[in-house]
Amino acid sequence: QLQLVESGGGLVQPGGSLRLSCAASGFRLSYYAIGWFRQAPGKEREGVACINSFTEMTNYADSAKGRLTISTDNAKNTVYLQMNSLKPEDTAVYYCAARGSLQAMCTMEDMDYWGNGTLVTVSS
Repeated sequence: QLQLVESGGGLVQPGGSLRLSCAASGFRLSYYAIGWFRQAPGKEREGVACINSFTEMTNYADSAKGRLTISTDNAKNTVYLQMNSLKPEDTAVYYCAARGSLQAMCTMEDMDYWGNGTLVTVSS
């Protein structure tokens, strides 16, 4: 069974840090582009960060640059999103998604598999 499972969400104060994990089962992430997306209450889902595990290329939303870092551990078949200097506007459900491609990056409509999400709440 092909599956993505996110973990690591929770409540954090503004300025704090969290590391989200996305563990894949049933397929090897090393041949996929993996993205982190988020959906805040009342807003549309948006892309946050993407990494192509084969080329190791990354890209980030402007809101994420300098604060969020996406990385992979192919041995653990897991992708991480390190989030620093968190702001209340980062509050959202965070989803990881995978797209089978050796070169492409992440576009929401082209992702093949999605996790169920993990909630991040930034509040004092």
